[in-house]
Amino acid sequence: MKFDRLRLSGFKSFLDPVDLQILPGLTGVVGPNGCGKSNLLEALRWVMGETSYKSMRGAGMEDVIFSGTTGRPSRNNAEVSLLLDNKDKTAPPEFNDEENVEVTRRIERDAGSAYRINGRDVRAKDVQLLFADASTGARSPALVRQGQIGELINAKPEARRKILEEAAGISGLHTRRHDAELRLRGAESNLEKVDDTLENLHNNLRALKRQVRQATRYKNLSGQIKEVEALALHLRWQQALDAATEAENALAAAEESVASLTRDSAGASTEQLASQEALPPLREKEAECAAIYRRLTIEQDGLENEAQRAAETVSRLSAQIETIQEDARREQDVLKDAENQLKQITEEKEILREKNAGASGKAVRAAEKAAQEKCDASQKRLAEAENDLNAIIRKLAAHQARKTDITAALENNRKKHTRIEEERTRLEQERDTLLEEGLSETRRQELKTTISALSEDYKKAAESVQSAHDQLAACNKQAETCAEPSRQAHAVLERLLGEQSALQAILSASEDADTPGLIETLKVETGYEAALGAAFGDDLNAPSDAEAAAHWLALPPFSEPPSLPDGATSLSGFVHGSNVLGRSLSLVGLVDRSKGAALQKHLSAGQRLVSLEGDLWRWDGFCATADAKTPAAQRLAQMNRLDALTSEIAMAETNAHATDEAAQTAKSKVRDATEVDNNCRAQLKQIQMKLTEAREELSEVETGAEKQISRLAAIEEACQRMTSDIDELADMIKASEADLQALVDGGDALTSEQSTHQELVGEARSIYEQDRAERENLVRERNERENRLKRLLQDIDSWQSRLENSRQQIESLKARQTQTEQEKQEAESIPQILAERSSALVEQINLAETNRKQAADTLAEAEKRLAEADKHHRAAQSALSEVRETRAALEAKTTAAKERLEEIGQHIKDTLHCAPEDALAIANFDPEKKFPEIEEIEAKLERYRRERESLGGVNLRAEEEAEEVEAQINEIQTERDDLSQAINKLRYGIGQLNREGRERLLAAFETVNGHFAKLFTQLFGGGTAELKLTESDDPLEAGLEIIAHPPGKKPQVMSLLSGGEQALTAMSLIFAVFLTNPSPICVLDEVDAPLDDANVERFCNMLTNIAETSDTRFLIITHHALTMARVNRLFGVTMQERGVSQLISVDLATAEQFAETGRDLSSDQNKDEMKSMG
Repeated sequence: MKFDRLRLSGFKSFLDPVDLQILPGLTGVVGPNGCGKSNLLEALRWVMGETSYKSMRGAGMEDVIFSGTTGRPSRNNAEVSLLLDNKDKTAPPEFNDEENVEVTRRIERDAGSAYRINGRDVRAKDVQLLFADASTGARSPALVRQGQIGELINAKPEARRKILEEAAGISGLHTRRHDAELRLRGAESNLEKVDDTLENLHNNLRALKRQVRQATRYKNLSGQIKEVEALALHLRWQQALDAATEAENALAAAEESVASLTRDSAGASTEQLASQEALPPLREKEAECAAIYRRLTIEQDGLENEAQRAAETVSRLSAQIETIQEDARREQDVLKDAENQLKQITEEKEILREKNAGASGKAVRAAEKAAQEKCDASQKRLAEAENDLNAIIRKLAAHQARKTDITAALENNRKKHTRIEEERTRLEQERDTLLEEGLSETRRQELKTTISALSEDYKKAAESVQSAHDQLAACNKQAETCAEPSRQAHAVLERLLGEQSALQAILSASEDADTPGLIETLKVETGYEAALGAAFGDDLNAPSDAEAAAHWLALPPFSEPPSLPDGATSLSGFVHGSNVLGRSLSLVGLVDRSKGAALQKHLSAGQRLVSLEGDLWRWDGFCATADAKTPAAQRLAQMNRLDALTSEIAMAETNAHATDEAAQTAKSKVRDATEVDNNCRAQLKQIQMKLTEAREELSEVETGAEKQISRLAAIEEACQRMTSDIDELADMIKASEADLQALVDGGDALTSEQSTHQELVGEARSIYEQDRAERENLVRERNERENRLKRLLQDIDSWQSRLENSRQQIESLKARQTQTEQEKQEAESIPQILAERSSALVEQINLAETNRKQAADTLAEAEKRLAEADKHHRAAQSALSEVRETRAALEAKTTAAKERLEEIGQHIKDTLHCAPEDALAIANFDPEKKFPEIEEIEAKLERYRRERESLGGVNLRAEEEAEEVEAQINEIQTERDDLSQAINKLRYGIGQLNREGRERLLAAFETVNGHFAKLFTQLFGGGTAELKLTESDDPLEAGLEIIAHPPGKKPQVMSLLSGGEQALTAMSLIFAVFLTNPSPICVLDEVDAPLDDANVERFCNMLTNIAETSDTRFLIITHHALTMARVNRLFGVTMQERGVSQLISVDLATAEQFAETGRDLSSDQNKDEMKSMG
């Protein structure tokens, strides 16, 4: 598949939909920093299934959605589509029918990502597998992002090995092996837990057996306690029964007393009721008279209150009239003041207008003009003097600044001179120290010897581990081989036992124990059951006992039995066990089912023919086919099968026992091999740790030596550079001292000139201040007159307004006074009317009071009679209440006695689960004997309970739990054996993974190393380079070290190369991996940034060669002009609108063709524009 087009919409800064054409050859992408070029690479990785938001440079995956700008709102979704050319039909089978495959990934806020392939929803895993099958993907080494070159340079050798794993296609090996090791450790941990569980279960089983004995003792004591408790409960129940009977008798006597006193109380209650009925009419009459009296009294009080209110109203209105008159007088005074004030302001206004308009006004304006001209002239002279002074000050300041700069530079150079001399002295001392110390060659040789010896030990240990592993694998295989026959043998045995059990159940269900049928005594040869069943049917179920209702009699054989037809064999030769059927069997012939119908007509009376299959032909013409199976035939076949199963089960048990012994022997060998394998692995790990420590120490020693040599060279170079710097600084100090002296001499003249100009500026400023003050005084006086005139005009308007308001207020007060005087006259007439109404009410009140007193006397006499009736009724009620209390007490006592009786009875039912009358039977006590005292019984019961409680907690299910634990132990032991086999399989699988990974990694290493050496020579224009596996003899644990030999230099590791050399070396490695496992697309994000022009040229040549010799399409993001010039087409990423990226394109090859044919399109101009964007 080929990559054709990448479409972005709402992805990061690409808000509007854009298409990036991915065409054959080299495609360049240029643009200013921050305009969104790298977003194209991230979009490509994202659509190919990238799941890490950190790889997208975000805090969450939703950060890839356009987040908005000041002019554009944010979006809720982003979508990237990748169009693939599938004309070569290399896509997975489900997509191979289409010539184009479009992969789309869409993300929405708070909804996650969705993937589609050709419009069909798929999983992320499906997309990742699609690109993985095409030798690419989101994590492909052919997608080189910014900084990846630096990461590869600075990576440790072990981390650098991952790029080699990508080329070998085993990048997931470590993960799969790690998962397998985790499962292995988990299985081993589970095995330990299973052993612990078995040990705990055995301990539990021993404890449960002790608890079984304890539970037996507990049950015996519980039985004794139950008998004694039953006797105690019986005695308590009998006592409660007697107490309940006595309480019932006393309650009956109390009931009779209550009835007598109730009759007396009823008579008193009747008398009381009659008195009460006479009271309500009298009370109503008394209340009616009292209400009339109260109403008249209240009405009289209302008249008095109304007269008082009228007097208060007259007084209030008189006060209001006086207030209104006073307000009117005050307003008249205000009116007069306003008229006088308005007259004075008007006169002052006319005086000011005459002053401003007359001859005096013109003189003032002429004086102001003369003062302004004089002030302007003095200000001009002051400005000229200040300009001259400022010029002198600037010259002096420049002179002083120059002097300060020279002084500071001189001081800095002196300090720098001293510091460099001190640094040179320190470096010379350090050089002498390093030369005296020398290199630790002896320790290096010792470490190499140790590493060599440990390497040999490691190889031997590895061989031992492999041998032990192979032995373990062989034992596992043998165990599996032996386990399968054992499982099959047990399966056969279980099947036979199941069949035997089923047949026994069927046969037992149909047997009659009292009168077994004749069929139970017969023995039929195998294969003849259907024939015998067809011949006799259900008659075989009849017994041979003469006492049975239906039975067989043992008759002698026929003296001259009728002969069977030719071709028929008597059935009697195949049936044994009873002579009762001898006569009948002589009349039954066995024939082939194909001849039965033909021979039927030759049968004599009573004869019949049968076949092995169960067909029947009788002498009287009756026929039955083999499909009509008879129960007797089926039972006979079952009986024969049951007999045959006995021998088959014996053979199966023997076979199962033999296979079990073989399986146990194989398991024992597996355990022994596992122990040997673990020991060998532990020894190998210990040797590997020692070897790693020695290698690390050797690396440190060698690194220290290299650093020492590099440090000496650096010190020597620094000393030479410092000597040159010291000489240069000495010359600079001399020149600065000469310049400083010349500046000191020229500064005095400027200072004197500055003093002279300062005096002139002072005189000019004094004259200007006097002129300005005179002009401001004239202006201020004129402004004051004008402001006063304005205020006077405002005051006139204000006083006129006040004058009008006062006149209106006077008119309003006159109207209010007239209205108030009318209200006062009306209020003064009210008291006369109220006096007339009051005299009439006095007579009515006297009459009402007389009527109220008469009604009250009558009511008092009736209430006295009621009080006497109440007294008599209360006495009767008191006597009745006492008797009722006595009855209630007896009822409570009776109820308590009954409840006590019921409580004891219920307790007996709950405790003994029987009626109270049956408790004595449970106690096993002879009722003819004298009952013991209740205290004696309770003491005995307490003693038994203490004895039972002394046993402590007792597990009554101990026996059942012991059986369950034994079953658990057997089940877990079986699981333990299965777990051991699983552990051995895991170890074998891990070994296979490691072996396959080493083989593939070593093969990829050779291929990548060859490509790397070739590309290195091509990029450097010479030199050599190679890859080495370091730090471990195991390729899967080794590091990848790069040894580079640039032209004209010694072989060096990556860290000692220059920045450009490191970048070229890393590119050689990346493209070596790329050539080993080519990808349909390669994206390079600013990888040429650290290269100079010559190296960029070689880099472009390499890309051109790869593009021409492969189908890979290159997408190069760059700022370098040479790279831009070498690509086939350019795409420019711009950000004309802040925060929103746009894409423009120029096909350079087409532009050159137009230029050659003389058309107007100028490719050079377009290329310059593209470069300017970079």
